[in-house]
Amino acid sequence: MLIYKIFRAEEWAALQADGETRGAPVDLADGFVHFSTAEQAAETAAKHFSGADDLILLAIDADALGDALKWEVSRGGALFPHLYRVLRLSDMLWAKPLPLVDGTHQFPKDMA
Repeated sequence: MLIYKIFRAEEWAALQADGETRGAPVDLADGFVHFSTAEQAAETAAKHFSGADDLILLAIDADALGDALKWEVSRGGALFPHLYRVLRLSDMLWAKPLPLVDGTHQFPKDMA
């Protein structure tokens, strides 16, 4: 199963430069890296990145993260994937721009 992380351009650049990250400011504050499923990603973008046009969508294989990935209740009682270790560049399967068109983020058609 693929899970997704939305990063601002500067967060993505830092991950590329450093090879790993503890995440965005919200991740640092919460002590884990927040992810979304394909079904949750659009709502996450709308809620936490409204109007942002410099976003990158990262895809990660949830199974490859092992025991460091926990599924925990969050928004609306839904289970969200949370990573309790650094996110490594090597964890990532792909990264794609997440353009903003008429106020809505346009997700890739091939998200699964």
